[in-house]
Amino acid sequence: MTEDRLWNTNYLKTLSANFMLYFSFMVVTPLLPLYLSEVFGATKDEMGLVLSGYALTALLIRPFSGFFVDSFPRKVVLLVCYGLFAILFGGYLVAGSLLSFCIIRTLHGAPMGAATVANNTVAIDVLPSSRRAEGIGYYGLSNNLGTAIAPTIGMLIYQWTGSYNIIFLISLLTACTGFAINSTLRLRPKQRNDQSPRRPISLDRFLLLKGWPEALCMVGFSFSYGVVSTYIAIYAKQELDITTGTGLFFTLLCIGLMSSRLIGAQGLRKGRITENASHGILTSLLGYFVFAAFHNVWGFYGAALIVGLGNGHMYPAFQTMFISLAPASGRGTANGTLLTAWDVGFGLGIILGGIAAEYFSYDAAFWMAWFFNAAGALLFFAFARQHYLRNRLQ
Repeated sequence: MTEDRLWNTNYLKTLSANFMLYFSFMVVTPLLPLYLSEVFGATKDEMGLVLSGYALTALLIRPFSGFFVDSFPRKVVLLVCYGLFAILFGGYLVAGSLLSFCIIRTLHGAPMGAATVANNTVAIDVLPSSRRAEGIGYYGLSNNLGTAIAPTIGMLIYQWTGSYNIIFLISLLTACTGFAINSTLRLRPKQRNDQSPRRPISLDRFLLLKGWPEALCMVGFSFSYGVVSTYIAIYAKQELDITTGTGLFFTLLCIGLMSSRLIGAQGLRKGRITENASHGILTSLLGYFVFAAFHNVWGFYGAALIVGLGNGHMYPAFQTMFISLAPASGRGTANGTLLTAWDVGFGLGIILGGIAAEYFSYDAAFWMAWFFNAAGALLFFAFARQHYLRNRLQ
């Protein structure tokens, strides 16, 4: 029974470190546009360039992160990535120009992207196989909790102190705490079969090629989230005359995410992977439809809760699918592929959503988000679901 214990010490440490990672990153994120404007006098175009740099480097590093996590001792890779992630917060404190801040922020995306892959993979390693799917669902709660409370705490601290440096220092200390927690992990060394030939360097060492249908589905789902999460504040202000409700929108979204993860974890434990994914996909599709179709306060906030409920079911199920399509030695690649697909869709959503809003309307951008979500849903039910059932390994 002890071997099947879900809440083992290593798992709790990875959860705590993951919370610290997301909290430290998200506590500064909503303040950065204001910081760039007030301290460096940045224009809107310059803000977009500075703030999008980290997303590009995070995307570029994901496939290589999976390769390194699978090829070298995972604790070493995790500590190097997490350590660099923590150290770069110190750069925010000393950046003296817009250019230097842009460089530091862009560089920060690489260890951020790598640390998420490494921490996810280590968390999966320390889970008993019989509780893995359930554990993945609970693991995501640490993401959601950090993402939900960090922006609010950051804004409150800034209102009390008026100091950006205090916020940056809190991020630095929080990330260092996460690094210290991970440094105490006790992991079994990876077992290598000396009889098996060493795998040559090839594309499937960086991307889980077998998971391409599931990855395309994820691109469609994250595209929708990229559009809505990026343009929600300006849409609310200009179209609905909601000036202070963006925080409530994301709070409701996170409530939906956390509650559905708690509920869905039991289904994952019982092996209902595709059922959880199906329920989540259809619920999210409904949420994006409500957001695009009903331009009022009820549609605005109702969609947030519905999308959260859907994504909270869908994302852990998809992560379980990717892990089940890969051998144990390829878990890092599987995690990296999932996150790469999410980054690609999210980035495309930001770019194409902005173009649609600029040349047509926000209404057109949000209907486009629903269309891409529907395309991902159609691909899942028409092909990806059966593809997973035919090709899963565990």
